[in-house]
Amino acid sequence: MQPIQTPAVSGGDTRRSFIKKAATATAAVATTSLFRTPVYGQTQAPSTGRVIGANDRIVVGFVGLGGQGMFHLRTVKANADKTNTAIGAVCDLWAKRREAAKAEAGSNPQTYTDYRKMIEQKDIDAVLCATVDHWHARIAIDAMRAGKHVYVEKPLSRYLTEAFEVWDAVKATRRVFQVGSQGCSDAKWHKCAELIKAGKIGPLVLGQGSYMRNNPKGEWNYTIDQDFKADGIQWDQWLGPDIKKRADFSPDHFFRWRKYYPYCAGLLGDLFPHRLHPLVLATGNPEFPVRVAAIGTRKIHTDKNTPGTPERDVPECLTLIAEFPSGYSLMVCSSSVNEVGLPDVIRGHMGTLMIGGNRVELKPERPFTEDMDPEDYPNLEPVEDVGVHEANWFSCIRSNKAPNADIELAIRVQAIVSLGELSDRLGITCHFDEKTRAITDGSGKKVTPLSYGVLEPS
Repeated sequence: MQPIQTPAVSGGDTRRSFIKKAATATAAVATTSLFRTPVYGQTQAPSTGRVIGANDRIVVGFVGLGGQGMFHLRTVKANADKTNTAIGAVCDLWAKRREAAKAEAGSNPQTYTDYRKMIEQKDIDAVLCATVDHWHARIAIDAMRAGKHVYVEKPLSRYLTEAFEVWDAVKATRRVFQVGSQGCSDAKWHKCAELIKAGKIGPLVLGQGSYMRNNPKGEWNYTIDQDFKADGIQWDQWLGPDIKKRADFSPDHFFRWRKYYPYCAGLLGDLFPHRLHPLVLATGNPEFPVRVAAIGTRKIHTDKNTPGTPERDVPECLTLIAEFPSGYSLMVCSSSVNEVGLPDVIRGHMGTLMIGGNRVELKPERPFTEDMDPEDYPNLEPVEDVGVHEANWFSCIRSNKAPNADIELAIRVQAIVSLGELSDRLGITCHFDEKTRAITDGSGKKVTPLSYGVLEPS
């Protein structure tokens, strides 16, 4: 968005009428909207997946049945009558989880240890992936090439290069892709986008948000199941073909993988997406960042309070700021050692949006209070809910429209996440060119993007 200059009011114009004209001009600039109703891949070759009609049942296969995967399975099962869905298959490398998922489904689904065999099952229409992060991109791409629609838990991928591979696969296969950031189906963020696109707060200036926790025993130090043994898991397959620092069989790594860089970006991969996806969606015009800087710290050493676990690779507290081509900046922080967060706020030149609960309040900036009225939007529905987000995915599979957390939003958020990790680990500010996908530092020197094997550990 370009800045709107405020001229002197003259003649029959009132300051209020000028504000209306300025708002209209601002809205006209924001022509690219997430809330379009595109059809995927209009110029692409037909996909191999079946065409699903409005009344057809969607059969879902699940890959990764840990805590989040089982939560999704239970939610899909609970809402199956409303969404006209069925559970057709479950896949996990650990037999205990496979059998638990099969029993929970209650529909006698097929069970698999290899997701590649599962996506060969012809009656599977859609795949829900809730695996460790470094498997997200590979599973999503393979599933879409097999004709399946995909819901992948956040983050989109472990690294940015493979995120672009997912982006390319969505466009090539025309499959409906949703990233599992359920805040994107919360009405308040869509209300913000509506107000911003209408020019209600003028050009965007600064947004903020946070996701904070305080776990004295170390975040993600989940209980290790004593039934988990080396002979019950295909350890090399869990590590996959990409991991370079290949740990020996480790229950700690299996259950607490979010602490370790080979599998995850820590706070940036787990908690940041909960804020970044909605805050970027709320602009009404998601952009790639042009500059990202992040600072992470690990000084509390909470892992020492959980005997027997190694110290984490990833930070316990991290603050990120991103700049976008429009001039908008976004500041987000996250912590596992303090739970007091920042309010969600989006500031514009003419007004500010205060966002919380199921409410959005528009407060005019002081220079514009005589010409703009405050606005209040309480009781916005639906609120953030996994079932609502899943239902949005199923609805878009039937309509072939873009879901609330589609690939266009997900790739832009992943760029912020990945550039943030690179900035923190190298101690630099990352500049990004979306056309060339090149990353440079402040001096213009090219920087190698993070990927498997680029930095230790990885």
